[in-house]
Amino acid sequence: MSAIRIILFGTMALMLMLRPVSAGVAVHFADLQQYNSSDFGSATPQATLSELAGHLQKLGARLLKPNQTLRIDILRVDLAGMIEPFGTQQIRVMRDSTPPRIRLRYTLSQGRRVLQRDEETISDINYLMNSSRASSGGRLYYEKEMLTDWFRRRFAAS
Repeated sequence: MSAIRIILFGTMALMLMLRPVSAGVAVHFADLQQYNSSDFGSATPQATLSELAGHLQKLGARLLKPNQTLRIDILRVDLAGMIEPFGTQQIRVMRDSTPPRIRLRYTLSQGRRVLQRDEETISDINYLMNSSRASSGGRLYYEKEMLTDWFRRRFAAS
């Protein structure tokens, strides 16, 4: 009976060693002082940035190849629209002149080999033109859709 256990244990250990390492995204943010605090409204910058990081990590799990890692340094975030007073409250008003914009630097690696590295500003100047986007009411919807489009263009075919 113990020989069977040893064989099973050895087989399981070998399977764990041979399985591909999952893809991963590590997101880092510049000093919070660099962000426009009025851009976040009543939400804390940390909560907003954490939500964007979580979205990028989900994209990585879904779209990156096994053994690939992506490091993203988010340097600046300008959310879609502008916070404006509305009576005693504040609301985010969306206009053509206030598209979402995120400045970032990234490095895509596979093992120790760098596949892609760049710094760019992602923006969607037509964010109000897409009717499916406009009909969604989710938090940070425009920013998440913009990041999803960018992620697919940059990394899904890598």
